[in-house]
Amino acid sequence: MLAVACFTAVPGLTEETDRTPGPPGFSPQTGPAAAAATDSAKIDTPLEITIGDAILTALQNNRALRVERLNPAIRETYEQEEAARFDPALAAELSAARERVKAESRTTGTIADTSEGRTGAGLSLSRFLPTGTEFSVGLTTDLDWSELYSDQYATRLGLTVTQSLLRGAGREFNLASVRQARLDTLSSRHELRGFTESLVAEVETTYWNYALARLQIQIYQKSADLAEQQLKEVEDRIEVGKLAEIELAAAQAELALRKEALINAQSNLDALRLRLARLLNPGRGGAWNGPIILKNQPAVPEVKLDDLESHCAVALRLRPDLNQARLEVLRGELEIVKTKNGLLPRMDLFINLGKSGYAGSFGGSLEDLGGRSYDISAGISLELPPGNRAAESRHRRAVLNHDQAGEALENLAQLAELDVRLAYLEVNRAAQQIKATVATRRFQEEKLRAETEKFRVGRSTPLMVAQAQRDLVDSQISEIKAIVNHLNSLVELFRVEGSLLERRGISTD
Repeated sequence: MLAVACFTAVPGLTEETDRTPGPPGFSPQTGPAAAAATDSAKIDTPLEITIGDAILTALQNNRALRVERLNPAIRETYEQEEAARFDPALAAELSAARERVKAESRTTGTIADTSEGRTGAGLSLSRFLPTGTEFSVGLTTDLDWSELYSDQYATRLGLTVTQSLLRGAGREFNLASVRQARLDTLSSRHELRGFTESLVAEVETTYWNYALARLQIQIYQKSADLAEQQLKEVEDRIEVGKLAEIELAAAQAELALRKEALINAQSNLDALRLRLARLLNPGRGGAWNGPIILKNQPAVPEVKLDDLESHCAVALRLRPDLNQARLEVLRGELEIVKTKNGLLPRMDLFINLGKSGYAGSFGGSLEDLGGRSYDISAGISLELPPGNRAAESRHRRAVLNHDQAGEALENLAQLAELDVRLAYLEVNRAAQQIKATVATRRFQEEKLRAETEKFRVGRSTPLMVAQAQRDLVDSQISEIKAIVNHLNSLVELFRVEGSLLERRGISTD
């Protein structure tokens, strides 16, 4: 099971300076009943959350993770079920029989209708051992009664031992199913780890994409305000005769275009808020409607990566899917042990030992067990199915499945290394992209400043100014996108190498 230990600093975090209310979100201080009864017009208390708190909240509350956490416990029940084959079994039996027959009296020799019958009781303890040995100890007593003669008790204490000599013999075969079930439990834990890593990665990327969407809205809003100001200036110049009226259409179209971009950005923000709310699941009532305010904003992370080969080595050691594949290979080896044993003929050695006592009462029959009467039998049974094609087919299938699992492991290891190498390249590309977008944004600022000055002296047109404004907006969006892409590329690199949980201070058993 997952246990949250501590949380390390996440690279690329800065405290948010703009605390203005964001888009609708949900309140962590509102209980389920209160949230359900909250009036729709009431403004919910905003959820202010850092990236670290978002991850911890998702680990505690995410519904999908709760479902996955039950899988290891479910798999453990199969393990216990297989191990139960070697638990002792206690059995008891009670029987009675009665019949009406014509019988000859032992004393008078006359034949008459009479009743007779038998009553029996037994108690036994049996157990099957991993060595292929099965033993049973039992105590039975029978009462034979009749109207023509006195009651007779017979009590027997017996021991039966059966040892498999070929098929079914040996600890390796008999414990194989238990060990396979144990491997399945371990595999489910690796699967849970992989799911948790994917969840943490999704929370981080959604958090940063949500922050990006909010910044985009701010940029688009400022752009729309600037376009509206530009439209007013064009209208003033047309009114005084410094511009032709035909220039008004370009300014109006530009303002409409900025408002369209703002509407699309707001819709994208709302969609990301819903996704983040689904991942965090902090409460029930207002979970879909209250505001979410991010306390961290995207910033260039100060992260120094190790060399590429080190990241590949970490992936080969930590990737959950690789560890599951390794367990599958081990499981296949145990299946070969089981099916190979099935190729052998069935040969069992059995021994039966018993002491019996006879008397007219139950107590007397118990005392008579110390007498000289006994019974013993021993032998060997052999079963050899002709051809044994079914067992041979199972064994061949197990060998082929094991070979296939080995090839799949090698292929998966190669794919894991490819994932790491591609993610490593993306991290470096994203880091370089930040520098390029910063330079582009600065040049676009200078371009807009120059175009605005030219417009004021009559050497430019509203269309050219609008184009320069549009280019600046695109460069500003590209800059913050580059930063978020770098943060997300780091998350993806740590995920594909299987170290994301450790890097975020989350421990697993």
